[in-house]
Amino acid sequence: MAINNEPIKDPFEEYKKEKDPTRQERAYAWSTAIGLQAVDALETSEYLINVANRNISGEITVSEAQALVESYYRTDRKAEKTRTEEADVVSSRIASLLSQNGFVFSPGYYLHIHEKLFSGIYKHAGKIRDYNITKKEWVLDGDTVIYGGASELRATLEYDFSQEREFDYSGLSMDGIIKHLARFISRLWQIHVFGEGNTRTTAVFFIMYLRSKGLNVTNDIFAKNAWYFRNSMVRANYTNLKKGIHETTEYLELFLRNLLLGENNPLKNRTMHISGLLKGQAAVNSAQEISEEQAARILADSGLTRKTAENGAKLFSEFRFDRLFSRSDAVSVLHITTAPATALLNKLHAIGATEPVNGFGKGKYRLSPAFFKTKP
Repeated sequence: MAINNEPIKDPFEEYKKEKDPTRQERAYAWSTAIGLQAVDALETSEYLINVANRNISGEITVSEAQALVESYYRTDRKAEKTRTEEADVVSSRIASLLSQNGFVFSPGYYLHIHEKLFSGIYKHAGKIRDYNITKKEWVLDGDTVIYGGASELRATLEYDFSQEREFDYSGLSMDGIIKHLARFISRLWQIHVFGEGNTRTTAVFFIMYLRSKGLNVTNDIFAKNAWYFRNSMVRANYTNLKKGIHETTEYLELFLRNLLLGENNPLKNRTMHISGLLKGQAAVNSAQEISEEQAARILADSGLTRKTAENGAKLFSEFRFDRLFSRSDAVSVLHITTAPATALLNKLHAIGATEPVNGFGKGKYRLSPAFFKTKP
């Protein structure tokens, strides 16, 4: 999401503009692989970007790229042993899978994808979870989706696959196809058959399934909207009759229309929040009481990394809601350079934590009381 018409530079942008379809496909595969890490608030390293560029340019194969990344974390003691390793390794594995033409529509292949992505990272890679789970969701105001029960996961998974295998797409318009695909993939995700890594596995499987149906998914929609994709599946599986909230695939359908039809529907996470956008002075007054530590937690719960959330919270502490600020102000307050300040503002705007202000000069922003007020 661009701020002040200064988007973060896409490291693979030039390859996507080339006429060479092979390089284009590689570039989009790597963009998708890296973008999907956002669903677990993970960020990849510069090392991975360099390796990816070598593969896209044709210097090395995708298998060689994957081997380089995994070898780097096995042998380089200076390599950062944090979740960056997970982001880099899983990204290289996703890029490798997306470069393959083979695909089998089956529960076994779905489990196989999880094992391929997370072998050596999670002990349960490729295995069905044997315990029940809940997850606090920002988009649900801290509530959880009701995920599949541990004792019924395999049966539920096999049932969903059997229903989809028998579904007849003939005679459906693209609108009908998109509605059905939204229901299928959101139900598959709701099972949450794995302990961790469900969204990334489901996304990779879904991309491969769409391609097997002859649908073109060579674009940046997954790469730039992975968090929206996850939240849209949350909303597709949540009902709260007391609050008058019903499950809906409308948000996921917008995502799929952009993906499959090339439409440009706005994909804003804040539009999915069950509380809606709160306006007025009451929201401002309530949000003013939030501490810097609480602001950091709210930002982290919205999908930002710990460091990004902490920097956002520092801006919150400095400016609150009664002062406008610019990118240069962020540079001054955080003691960072222009590039990371731009990246930070992009991320804050993407989750609805900031809003642009007109009439006070170019590039002025304020923090959104509605965003902080709606958090638990």
